[in-house]
Amino acid sequence: MRAGRDAMRQRLLDYLPHRLDGARVLDAGCGTGALSIELARRGADVVAIDLSPTLVDLARQRTDADLGTGTIRYEVGDMLAPSLGRFDHVVAMDSLIHYRAPDMVRMVSQLAERSGGSVVFTLAPRTLLLTLMHAVGRLFPRGDRSPAIEPVSERGLRRRIAKTDALSGWAVAGTERISAGFYISQALCLVSDSEERS
Repeated sequence: MRAGRDAMRQRLLDYLPHRLDGARVLDAGCGTGALSIELARRGADVVAIDLSPTLVDLARQRTDADLGTGTIRYEVGDMLAPSLGRFDHVVAMDSLIHYRAPDMVRMVSQLAERSGGSVVFTLAPRTLLLTLMHAVGRLFPRGDRSPAIEPVSERGLRRRIAKTDALSGWAVAGTERISAGFYISQALCLVSDSEERS
């Protein structure tokens, strides 16, 4: 799992500019902060938010003082909160995988409204293996399992994105699947028309 997550984190970073000096970046669902740290080391001013106070505390503890010119502001709360403001880029690694396609597109639309450049996120691709694992997971009592992952068809998701008025100025700039052991995830990068022109 760790190798897969490390590979996916690097893939998401590859979609963003190598230098992010002065860029404001939202790490939506920051977890333990690994992605936030890498973004800050590229010079970004990162707002890292997660619903879990435990994960945010762990992220704070893992963040060393050597962030170069970047900064990280950790928060506990809702990644869609308007009070977070506007961003140059939004990254959501493994935080939207718990939503069905219509809800995922709605959330991506809301994140895109606050981003001037790109929205990079992951989805749980609908594969035979992941669908079987998902079905087996539903056999366990609710209290014994982590939040459900919702396998989504990438093709279907892209169709929904193309038909969503709120995303009419956005285009898919890249996608890649990472499979390593039990970790299966799909990266998707959306860029705004203004970002494509720059």
